[in-house]
Amino acid sequence: MIMKNSKLIYSTNDSFSLEKEKKHVQIVNPSQQQIRIHLDRKGGGKIVSVIKGFQESIDVLNRIAKFLKKGCGVGGSIKNGNILIQGNHREKIQNLLLTKGYSAKLSGG
Repeated sequence: MIMKNSKLIYSTNDSFSLEKEKKHVQIVNPSQQQIRIHLDRKGGGKIVSVIKGFQESIDVLNRIAKFLKKGCGVGGSIKNGNILIQGNHREKIQNLLLTKGYSAKLSGG
């Protein structure tokens, strides 16, 4: 019986590999990625800084999000390949990304 909301952890089949199941993401140099930092209003009128344009794996995105949240002293999350940081911290986020080697530009008002 196969459950819909389950993830394979172990298989007795020798020819099966979890590595085949993982998505392959092409690695792009951080300075060649076109990162944009937008402002958006979420539910309740709260302002959120949205960082778009990453071409990284989900593990790297998690590390970058954690670095940005800690650097800004706020919360945030990852949604649809974008990093959401609570509040208007565009300049601070841009400076933090520049220290990591990413070429980030401010976008929008």
